Amino acid sequence: MFEQLTILSPKRNKRLQTGWEGFFPYYAGFPELFAREILQTAQLSDNALVLDPWNGSGTTTYSASRLGLRSVGLDLNPVMVIVARARLLAPTEADHLRPLAASILSHARSSLVELDPADPLLLWFDSKTARFIRTIEHNIRRSLVSGRTKSADGIHLDRISGTAATLYVALFAACRKQAAPFRSSNPTWLRTPRSKDDRVSVTWADIAANFARNVRGMSAALVELGEELAQEFEERPMKSAAINLADTTRIKVQPESIDCVLTSPPYCTRIDYTAATRIELATLAPLLTTTPRKLGHAMIGSTQVPTTPLQQDPDWGDTCNRFLKALKAHPSKASAGYYYQTHLDYFDKMARSLSRVSKALKPGAPAILVVQDSYYKDLHNDLPRILTEMAERHGFGVKRRENFHLRSMSDINPGRKKYVRPQGATETVLCLAKQARAA
Repeated sequence: MFEQLTILSPKRNKRLQTGWEGFFPYYAGFPELFAREILQTAQLSDNALVLDPWNGSGTTTYSASRLGLRSVGLDLNPVMVIVARARLLAPTEADHLRPLAASILSHARSSLVELDPADPLLLWFDSKTARFIRTIEHNIRRSLVSGRTKSADGIHLDRISGTAATLYVALFAACRKQAAPFRSSNPTWLRTPRSKDDRVSVTWADIAANFARNVRGMSAALVELGEELAQEFEERPMKSAAINLADTTRIKVQPESIDCVLTSPPYCTRIDYTAATRIELATLAPLLTTTPRKLGHAMIGSTQVPTTPLQQDPDWGDTCNRFLKALKAHPSKASAGYYYQTHLDYFDKMARSLSRVSKALKPGAPAILVVQDSYYKDLHNDLPRILTEMAERHGFGVKRRENFHLRSMSDINPGRKKYVRPQGATETVLCLAKQARAA
């Protein structure tokens, strides 16, 4: 089957992010066309179950659903759980969005909520503007977060309805638009104002109009998507997907229950995936049971030093351990301390995650991973090879590998000019198979 896989470039193309797809422009991951071609040519049965353990904005689960395949998407970031659930909203729900938004805005306009002085929205918005945003969020929660979603231990985001998730995504987009002055050249980073006087101040009318415009756009795009998929619905009904909040180092998936894994693990490029969604996390604050700092610490690729001292593990493979040894001995500042520790944290979490994924896969089932290499100063971090060696130690065999060269965000960093290294990066599609157990 691996020879028959159609493997397109996994690089996201902004020109393809139009219509319904245009409302989910979250960083990293691969395009829907890439995922769809992989799944279509993977020779999966109609009853196959697809897993993406790092589901992000939900490209795998959305693509699987379009193809009539069952799927499970996991992510540790609550924002991504909301986004992925919104992306799966059925086109038949399009007509409900605008009346709901109108009702939410009407209730919000008539009664503003009291703003907590510690509300994280106050990082970017003055108290008046933050109060407007929080009032809209409060009314989405009041109207659409039902008793099924709530329990004694808090809100279960993996039970939130697609409609509620879609309205949250519309509010996320409104907040990002208003916070545009704080964008940086790094697409994963949103700065905070230097002083309180620099915070955004806009009127209720501006916030409400922006939110309503987003909902209208999403409703129209969903109608168009429904028309586009009408033929597909007739031939192969869309399947529902389970989107769960989960840590891949601890996931509890039934052993040997998964027929295919399609995913892009977090890259080892010091991207803070929590910081990339800071304003969305601030918007969701009343629904969360953790803080952005605790969440960031738990993420693979955390920029925080692990609380428990870690050591290199021979099971991580020769390439990984040679890289870590060279990193620790590098003469640049903090290499032997901070950077060595955060890299240990990354590889420790990745190895434990691959072990869990391996146990979930059926023998012989494929696992397709999109992985990108990088550099620490002048040291090549050959993550595709490292993850290949790790995977082999957890019962995988390599069946195919396709490389794609692309421009790298690290090239814009002025500090890189001090080191001799190639420009760009290599994004690799690794095609692995879970080895059958010996008789």
